Amino acid sequence: MHAAERPAVLPDTMQQRLLACASCHAKKDVNDAFFPRISGKPAGYLYNQLVNFREGRRQFPLMTYMVDYLPDAYLHEIAEHFASEHLPPLPARAADVAPAVLARGRQLAMQGDPAIKVPACIACHGDKLTGVAPSIPGLVGLPPDYLNAQFGAWRNKARRAREPDCMAVITGRLGMGDVAAVTAWLSTQQAAPDARPASAIARPLPIECGSAPD
Repeated sequence: MHAAERPAVLPDTMQQRLLACASCHAKKDVNDAFFPRISGKPAGYLYNQLVNFREGRRQFPLMTYMVDYLPDAYLHEIAEHFASEHLPPLPARAADVAPAVLARGRQLAMQGDPAIKVPACIACHGDKLTGVAPSIPGLVGLPPDYLNAQFGAWRNKARRAREPDCMAVITGRLGMGDVAAVTAWLSTQQAAPDARPASAIARPLPIECGSAPD
């Protein structure tokens, strides 16, 4: 749009206010390792992440700069805005790994591994891995590089959540090979066009989680 075509006064809407966020996090055809799509994720999860950036539990300078002085009420508005949006899912990726690796990843996601005290991903993230309202995110549709980066951030304590930090505990129990296996398998899963977070999940969760309390 040319300068002469722009309105003299921009509309004071959440969509207009959050264009900077949407330019990275709400692209219809992109979901990359640094800026995952957040549209349609549970509002409680999005709010928790904004608070985590503001309070230093997550580390990314641009995000910290953007939310550093925003009050809780406005963070809730931002979270609700993006939670109400639903983008069509991106195609699943073909995994360039051995079948045995994918099989291990599927086992961890669908059944867990009692030997290392790791619950199945579906036990918390929903049987379709699309998340659970209000505060558990979906895992399908995320690129393996992003998922691997988050496991690395938990391992290096660059990403934390409210105590007890269940994902930090799970990450500490997984070897690097298991992390690669489960993220590879998750990236091959295709979300349905009408996929939404589940409204509820069986409680108690298999591991105590401060960001999704019973």
